[in-house]
Amino acid sequence: MARFTRIQVCQAIAATGMVPVFYNSDLEISKQVVKACYEGGVRAFEFTNRGDFAHEIFGELNKWAAKECPEMILGIGSIVDAGTASLFLQLGANFVVGPLLNPDIFKVCNRRQVAYVPGCGSVSEVGYAQELGAEIVKVFPGDVVGPAFVKGVKAPMPWTNIMVTGGVTPAEENLSKWFSAGVGSVGMGSNLFPKEVVAAKDWGKITQLCKDALAIIAKLRNK
Repeated sequence: MARFTRIQVCQAIAATGMVPVFYNSDLEISKQVVKACYEGGVRAFEFTNRGDFAHEIFGELNKWAAKECPEMILGIGSIVDAGTASLFLQLGANFVVGPLLNPDIFKVCNRRQVAYVPGCGSVSEVGYAQELGAEIVKVFPGDVVGPAFVKGVKAPMPWTNIMVTGGVTPAEENLSKWFSAGVGSVGMGSNLFPKEVVAAKDWGKITQLCKDALAIIAKLRNK
């Protein structure tokens, strides 16, 4: 069962403006990455379902985080079907994110009052996601649709709360384009977790990258 309500999830994402997106098959590495992000100010973290037995890693990681990083809201990403969503909900996922929009996942998540952030690549998909109950919609892939798409959606539908994922970097130039276009938050993966940094287990570097990115986002929001 989720430890946080979907309202708390949406508020946490809105407050920080950034959700790290990460997967590793090694539980200990995953723990250290979550802790590094937590110490960097992150409060919503998306672990992705991208490898065999990912659910086993997530289950242990979620139990660990509840004790070691009590304010961290751990969710699951890369979910494309209702059965998989149910599996991770049983393991305590606090929110579910997908690269696409699947109405059946809404049924599973809504029944348990868990936030579902579906991936959308068109205005019609964004509208349909909102009709089905999405508080936040994920625009994906961001590096393909671009900031102009976000701006285009927000013009006739200013109430839309968009999280963009794909091609987002922790650099001010990149983040400025997205937040000036109107996103409410960004999902950030490989650019926040350089392979060489993870390989070197330089967790302090990841903490600093998170701190810097969150500071840039706060600065952009206050313009």
